[in-house]
Amino acid sequence: MTSEITLFVNPTAGRGRGARAALPAASALRAAGFSVRTVIGHSAQDALTRAREAVAGGTGALVAVGGDGMAHLALQAVAGTRTPLGLVAVGTGNDFARTLGLPVRDPEASGRQIAAALKAKGAQLRDVDLGRVGGTWFGTVLASGFDSRVNDRGNRMRWPTGRARYDLAILAELAALGPVPYRITLDGGEVREVEATLVAVGNGTSYGGGMRICADADLADGLFDITVVGPCSRTTLLTVFPKVYRGTHLGHPKVSVHRAVRVELAAPGVTGYADGEPLGPLPLAAECVPAAVRVAVP
Repeated sequence: MTSEITLFVNPTAGRGRGARAALPAASALRAAGFSVRTVIGHSAQDALTRAREAVAGGTGALVAVGGDGMAHLALQAVAGTRTPLGLVAVGTGNDFARTLGLPVRDPEASGRQIAAALKAKGAQLRDVDLGRVGGTWFGTVLASGFDSRVNDRGNRMRWPTGRARYDLAILAELAALGPVPYRITLDGGEVREVEATLVAVGNGTSYGGGMRICADADLADGLFDITVVGPCSRTTLLTVFPKVYRGTHLGHPKVSVHRAVRVELAAPGVTGYADGEPLGPLPLAAECVPAAVRVAVP
């Protein structure tokens, strides 16, 4: 493995934490004997092009500094290669890092952990599954339904900022709450027509900064966990919602869980989001790809 690694930085992550976090992370990596090259880019597409060039050029690792959006972008560069991915999780949600048991909002510790993992090579480089929709990879959860409509509304809002924006978006979507007619196909089997509040396809366990919507998902079993929340009243949804942070919502009678390698979802007026990033309107088909990325872990 080459001693030169690439730091892939989102300067706006976590209200500027991305830019600040790059310095202690880079210092920790250099102190461990690595040569560090930084990639920022003028736009997401430009940054991704530069990251892919670094991977094609043989960089020893691609280290994403930012939140789940930056991790998602980095996955597009390293998935399907043997180039290790390191995560310096300093964004708002950091769900991929949480699922992997990595440090959160501690860039120096993240840098030291990544350096140790790279030096240990196989002992601390873990091959994990990814989801794929068309040509787009994702590490955490594909969201659709109530949760994706909250994302839609939050993305349209200019005020307030931060998490308060999504809290307000949740309240607005609760006012318009209603079941969505889904057509769900698992592993090419029969089409299931169901009314649902949301359907979440989990490669990882959580989204939204620790909401464990697919609490039992395993990054190394080659399967998605598909959580279906059936039709809910506002009162029921508000009762179930707090349980998502503990994963205890899975025992509620309105919630069912299925496992599959391939999931096809169709529903009118619903956008799919993966790792918090928009994929486009349903219908969408997602496939779980075993051992699709190598990640530096503790």
